[in-house]
Amino acid sequence: MRTIEEQGHVFEEWLTPAEIARDVESVAQQISSDYADKEPLFVVVLNGAFVFAADLMRRVNTRCEVTFIRVSSYWGMATTGKLEFIVPLQQVVEGRDVIIVEDIVDTGLTIHQLKAYLRAEGAHSIRVATMLFKPCKLEYSDAKPDYIGHEISEEFVIGYGLDFDGFMRNLDAIYKVKEQK
Repeated sequence: MRTIEEQGHVFEEWLTPAEIARDVESVAQQISSDYADKEPLFVVVLNGAFVFAADLMRRVNTRCEVTFIRVSSYWGMATTGKLEFIVPLQQVVEGRDVIIVEDIVDTGLTIHQLKAYLRAEGAHSIRVATMLFKPCKLEYSDAKPDYIGHEISEEFVIGYGLDFDGFMRNLDAIYKVKEQK
């Protein structure tokens, strides 16, 4: 099992590239089946979801469109409770079937607020695809993802788009914290 060190922490490989590929394929098959006769708009939440989204888009087998947004509901380490659009949505969503693509869903605050925004903009339907889901942390029931690559408990994870202070997104596997040095 591979390990890496970052900022005084040791991380061990938790999901290998092959396991990630299997999870992404499973999500892509579900979406392809559910949207076989539709043209969904994938709204990818930056920065973390870009790796998952790239792999997912290559495996989804239906006509679709992809766009990106960057949002924040945090100031430092505390939530503001309000969604701020850093890179706003560029596409019109009125009447569209929208799939939000996230790297990880934990409390669900971002998804909860993003879904409210998309409903107000007239989206026909809204679903959520995420690589990782922490059901034990979910605080907003409407934020439960529809498509889940892998469930995780409370571990802190990095890699495959997930960062540690902006770094480590480029790892091909997902690592969980093992110990502090």
